[in-house]
Amino acid sequence: MKWQIQAAKARFSELIDHTLKQGPQTVTRHGRAIAVVLAIDEYQRIKPERMDFKEFLMTAPLASVGIKCPRERARKIKF
Repeated sequence: MKWQIQAAKARFSELIDHTLKQGPQTVTRHGRAIAVVLAIDEYQRIKPERMDFKEFLMTAPLASVGIKCPRERARKIKF
């Protein structure tokens, strides 16, 4: 079902009830779809799983390349 934004604001509780019973509801402004309201279980199902930054780096395609960083001291620059 499509809801105009004014109706969605005025009948928010009804919008939520429809979402839980009928599935995602579209909210429109000036005839254009601007938002979708969906139940939390549906959101949890489609939400991508996030990994922390360290895990991301460890699973990166180039993680096994074996690039070594030099451990020598930085050179001093005179101004």
